[in-house]
Amino acid sequence: MNNMCTATYRLHDDRADFRKKAESIAVGMTVGSWTELPQAKREAMQKHLGEVISVDVHEAEGMAPGERYADITIGYPDVNFSRDIPALLVTVFGKISMDGRIKLTKLGFSDGFLSAFPGPKFGLNGVRDLLGVHDRPLLMSIFKSVIGLDADELREQFIRQALGGVDLIKDDEILFENKLTPIEKRVEVCMQAAEQARKETGKKLLYAANLTGPTSRLKQQAERAISAGANALLFNVLSYGYDVLHELSSDPDINVPIMAHPALAGALYPSPHYGISASVLLGQLMRLAGADLVLFPSPYGSVTMPKEENMAITEQLLSPGLPVRTSMPVPSAGIHPGLVPLILRDFGTDVIVNAGGGIHGHPMGTEAGGRAFLQAIEAAQRSIPLAQYAAEHPELKSALDLWGGER
Repeated sequence: MNNMCTATYRLHDDRADFRKKAESIAVGMTVGSWTELPQAKREAMQKHLGEVISVDVHEAEGMAPGERYADITIGYPDVNFSRDIPALLVTVFGKISMDGRIKLTKLGFSDGFLSAFPGPKFGLNGVRDLLGVHDRPLLMSIFKSVIGLDADELREQFIRQALGGVDLIKDDEILFENKLTPIEKRVEVCMQAAEQARKETGKKLLYAANLTGPTSRLKQQAERAISAGANALLFNVLSYGYDVLHELSSDPDINVPIMAHPALAGALYPSPHYGISASVLLGQLMRLAGADLVLFPSPYGSVTMPKEENMAITEQLLSPGLPVRTSMPVPSAGIHPGLVPLILRDFGTDVIVNAGGGIHGHPMGTEAGGRAFLQAIEAAQRSIPLAQYAAEHPELKSALDLWGGER
């Protein structure tokens, strides 16, 4: 198995012979045909032939139409493809992704394939080291409603977030290059604001500037941002491809953490019958390609993902099964202070609490929004009910009055 990568699929079909289907995938996605080949040719092609590893059929009397399925794992010889994620994805899920109700649910990587991937440059522990915070979840806020803002307005929003005590601030993923706030100017004014806030709060801060534009210019833009003082980057991975992330993350000149945004993921993972599972899409492949932090929809908020999928992503980001640094999980969307105990219950301490409206929409203002989250984190870590802690912390009380407590 060490000279093969594996792919596991879930196939739904009411009548198929799943063993035959598995064999057809193993042959069709590798040598193309087998029984038609003369014996001598078979011997020469043997090393290229896919292998059926397992076929696990799920069926029972009285199953409703459409419920019968099988989980099938196929091994693909390393000799068939180059050591890059595009080649792997085309090999294991190219044409069969269009062949009926089939979903790619898991990948397995050979040592030879993994040797081409250094993984995250900083990873979970490296990000904590940069911030000097090791004993609690990190807190991140998001720029909101920034299209059309000039640099002074952007700086004002940044400073309010920073003074609230957050550890990270990220661009909105829809903030692209524009005349009002080009990336160098954006980074310059925001990092100046970060330094001003540090003098008041005593806290270090990472600012993830959104890396955008044509693929051929991404490295140059990243270098411009870093020269201007950028200490993190945000990247819309799925719109560019995993190989672009891999090239950026493994480039020695791009020496800051990269945060992977999940934009477009909803086009690929939600269906039980088609696409690629969230744990592969936002877990295995993001980490392998080098994302230091990975955003994905939370199970609680406005853009929800089933909790079991959240846990599956997190497991892949943190699993010792991959011989690269772990990536920091960032469950996102619809997060408010009342949800903090749930986040810590489900994700533990190694998580980023990521809030947009939950900080900016605080009745007492953006700074109070950040403080309310920090108060909620402290209460949850001390196992103090939020309502009790809020009695002496007005920022948290105001947030709970508006959004409610844990459910």
